[in-house]
Amino acid sequence: MEATSRALVVQPGEAGTASLTDGAFELLTDGGAVSASRLTLATGADGAPPHRHKLSHEVFYMLDGTMVFRLGDTVTSVGKGGLVIIPPNLTHAFGAAEGSTADVVVLLSPGVERFAYFEQLGAISRGELEFASLIPVQDRFDVHLMNLPDWRTAPPA
Repeated sequence: MEATSRALVVQPGEAGTASLTDGAFELLTDGGAVSASRLTLATGADGAPPHRHKLSHEVFYMLDGTMVFRLGDTVTSVGKGGLVIIPPNLTHAFGAAEGSTADVVVLLSPGVERFAYFEQLGAISRGELEFASLIPVQDRFDVHLMNLPDWRTAPPA
C-alpha cells in the first residue's frame, strides 16, 4: 500500500449534499481509504433498506438521537455517543428509532465512490425514481440489497 503525504481537510460547507424526504446526507469524502458522510434522519425515518457490503467495513458514530440497527438476526438501539462497526458481508439496515431523530457519522473502509448512489436514493425518496433502479448498480456501489421487509423486528429465537 502506497503512503500518501497529503492530509485531507474538508471545511464546513465543502461537503456534497443530497436531500432526502426524511433527512439529509452530507458526503465529506468519497472513495480512497475511507468514505465519510453525515446522515441526519427525521423522527422514526428509515436510513437504509437491508443490504450488505462485500468489500468494506461500515462504521457508525452517533452524534445525537437514537438509531435502530438490524445486524444479521439481531435488532439493537444505539444512542448518542454509541459506535457500531459492521464487517463485510453482514446483512444490516438502520433508521432513526421510533420517537427519535438521528444524527450519525458514517465511515466506509476501504472507501467506495458512492455519492451518485446517495443522489439516487434521494431521488427515490422524493418519488422521482423507482427503488428497482438500484438493482443494476449494486456492484458499482458495493450495496447489495437483501429482502427483509420487516427489518426492525428480530426473527424469533
